[in-house]
Amino acid sequence: MDDLGAAIWPPLPITTARLVLRAPERRDRAAFVELLSSPEVHTYLGGPRSRDELQRELPEVPEQWPGSLVVELDGAMIGHVLLRRATGHRRPAAAGKADLGYLFLPQAWGSGYATEACAAALGWLSDALPGEPVVLTTQSANTASMRLAAKLGFTEVERFEAWGAEQWLGVRRAPVTSA
Repeated sequence: MDDLGAAIWPPLPITTARLVLRAPERRDRAAFVELLSSPEVHTYLGGPRSRDELQRELPEVPEQWPGSLVVELDGAMIGHVLLRRATGHRRPAAAGKADLGYLFLPQAWGSGYATEACAAALGWLSDALPGEPVVLTTQSANTASMRLAAKLGFTEVERFEAWGAEQWLGVRRAPVTSA
């Protein structure tokens, strides 16, 4: 995956009714360890990484690159949203398009934070790169992620087998604006 090219990064913090999306900072490291080592978070992602390995390998400011947004609630990190260019995607329908990814700590599940954060990130992307289609891939067994994709306006392009499970690929077309 590559960065988003012409988009200026990092953006000013993106605020919603409840959340702040911002570039990762040093203070987020412990939350990233928790997020990346959580068995619940990685149920559909091939399993978690070990906490010891993450403590050794994560840089002081984890996930610090264009397209990486920490999701903050009341001053604490609850998730991570990632917007990247899918240049190396295995599926031709996704190659070269912007790709949305997200992870949230289990205690943040079920409150609409992922929908709110991803919608805000997609809104920023629509302003930064007008007309840009966005893809999202998830395991079809991940019903929560499938519901989120539908809420965000993604429509199915294809299903395919990868990593030992059926994957779902959706696309969200940029809204058409008239002058």
